[in-house]
Amino acid sequence: MKDTYSIKDLQRETASAIDAAESGALVTVTRHDRPVAHVISAARLGGILETMELLADADFNRQLKLLRSGKLKFHPAASLAD
Repeated sequence: MKDTYSIKDLQRETASAIDAAESGALVTVTRHDRPVAHVISAARLGGILETMELLADADFNRQLKLLRSGKLKFHPAASLAD
């Protein structure tokens, strides 16, 4: 499946470009061989937005730093009170 379309190709092959994006590909749209737009699936965009929200959260970043340094402790779910 193609992942790069000129604007002219995209006009003719819109369904193929959408199918490629839905399959997880990053579809690039070009004008005069230069990228001018990208098409991604709604699921991929949702993942990107969720990641951006998490990275903007100070508490999440503190916990991530602890996890990466090996200082974050995990406890079995069974040890949690009802």
